[in-house]
Amino acid sequence: MKFEEIRQKAKLQWDEFNGLKRPRILIGAVTCGCAAGALDVRSAFEKELNKSKIKADLYEVGCLGMCYAEPLVEIGLTDGRRVLYNNVTEGMVPELIRDFIKKGNPRPDLALANFGHASIDGISSFEEHPMIKGQVRIVLRNAGIIDPTNVDHYIARDGYSGLAKALCMSPEEVIEEIKCSGLRGRGGAGFPTGIKWDFARKSPGREKYVICNADEGDPGAFMDRSVLESDPHAMLEGLAIAAYAIGADLGYVYIRAEYPLAIKRLKTAIKQMENLGFVGQNIMGSDFSFSVRIKEGAGAFVCGEETALMASIEGKRGMPRSRPPFPAVSGLHQKPTIINNVETLANVSEIMNKGGKWFATFGTEKSKGTKTFALAGNINRTGLIEVPMGIPLRNIIYTIGGGIPNGKKFKAVQTGGPSGGCIPASLIDLPVNYEELAKVGSIMGSGGMIVLDEDSCMVDIARYFLTFTHNESCGKCVPCRMGSQHLLRILTDISEGRGTKEHTGILEKLSKTIQLGSLCALGQTLPNPVLSTLSYFKEEFESHIIDKRCPAKVCKALIAYRILPDKCKGCQLCFHACPVGAISGEKKGVHVIDQFKCIKCGMCYEKCPPKFGAVECIPGQLPIEVKCVG
Repeated sequence: MKFEEIRQKAKLQWDEFNGLKRPRILIGAVTCGCAAGALDVRSAFEKELNKSKIKADLYEVGCLGMCYAEPLVEIGLTDGRRVLYNNVTEGMVPELIRDFIKKGNPRPDLALANFGHASIDGISSFEEHPMIKGQVRIVLRNAGIIDPTNVDHYIARDGYSGLAKALCMSPEEVIEEIKCSGLRGRGGAGFPTGIKWDFARKSPGREKYVICNADEGDPGAFMDRSVLESDPHAMLEGLAIAAYAIGADLGYVYIRAEYPLAIKRLKTAIKQMENLGFVGQNIMGSDFSFSVRIKEGAGAFVCGEETALMASIEGKRGMPRSRPPFPAVSGLHQKPTIINNVETLANVSEIMNKGGKWFATFGTEKSKGTKTFALAGNINRTGLIEVPMGIPLRNIIYTIGGGIPNGKKFKAVQTGGPSGGCIPASLIDLPVNYEELAKVGSIMGSGGMIVLDEDSCMVDIARYFLTFTHNESCGKCVPCRMGSQHLLRILTDISEGRGTKEHTGILEKLSKTIQLGSLCALGQTLPNPVLSTLSYFKEEFESHIIDKRCPAKVCKALIAYRILPDKCKGCQLCFHACPVGAISGEKKGVHVIDQFKCIKCGMCYEKCPPKFGAVECIPGQLPIEVKCVG
């Protein structure tokens, strides 16, 4: 069947999907939604619809990016109204069916937004929602809209049109289109994608490979997972285009085994491509033949590095090697290889469909297009967003992300994962692109963005990320293996009250040595959290070292809990909550904490009723010889 015939058939199915000849229910069912209870909500809908003898279409879709509002459910009626409900529980299902599906009342008190109308009974449109309004969704163009297991939905929304166009061009013309777009790799360093492809194209040899790096290992990052669970064909189409451009006939998707749903949907999508002739021999009637394999990684963070990833595919231990030669010249099995991450390839499919010049209209002069970010940490609207390059941090954190919970002050944001840097509140108007982030000591990375508030300790944050990268070091080179160990030991000493005035200078010198001497990007970027926190939050380090205080009241060795005698009512909630019996006192009498026994767990502080406020956490140490009575 010719591609145009396949597309027309898909559009008919898409029109039927959106025709709303009877009620339609869409449930966001990727990992974030499922973790919040989406599958239980689906079961509740099935049970209640059957009980009410209502015929309705029920589908699982991908993630709209509003993870803070999961489970998300969209209900569409035959009159064209489509309403999105957030934080849906099993108990809400009978109400939604009774009030909206049966009686036509959209329940504005439970609704988040509506689709297709400026307003329905006071429910604003999805496009005007503050988390969505500032976004430009290219990679996420289908997320939460299509059934990710139905290839016809993808094709009907111009899916595989980019591949069809590419096969009507020469490989060199495809590469020039990608160069024209200004697309840079979205997995870390931001190397120009078209130039990388050109290197591989011009490298001698018939046997070449393309690899999708879906080994997303950054704490707090979930961009690749969400895209693969919501729209797997977007990446696979880009992978096929990349293979055609460089002359490869075999591609790999290297994905961590901890992503079972993404792997399941990838396998389904590849099978669908085979059935339609989009992989295999003579794709779309051309001379291009291509096949795809999935390689499940064991979860080593270092395998996100290109050469370590290829070693893992070859069945070797995932350890990086020195470069040059670069993978585009000598990669997998010593053959020319290009490696792009999920987001890069999902952009490729749309660039080939709409053109490089179109893509280049977004972003800045040197950082074209859009970037997805995983908003996590102390922010009201956590989730996955896609914004034009160059957008100010303020817009992301306060307009899209909704600001900091509980009226707390914004303190910093960690970008680029554990190898990124902490950007302070004073730089809130910084444009987010490759160049500006590098200037302030951070990186774009794959797109993790962890927001920190006034209760975050920057020494502890640096120690946390160093713990991760030290544990994930492959140990091949001394600067990374031993340097990370010494950095972590010093940071631990500082956080536990053993820091000295010389430690800040040692941290800085050691960090720069590790940067210069490490073999791969893991070691070269490993010190970024240390250097950035030292640069912007040196006073916190000094408080820990000189005053033996943790201003944020996080480091257990440098804080203390005490009970204020004038506020204690003797309710004994703290007494019963203490796991080590450090609290003593009679019922209705004043209680005290034995500082020698106290393990600083904070249970007493948590359990004391706010109306009393009798337990206080102070940034400092109290004598363990004396029981504190306030």
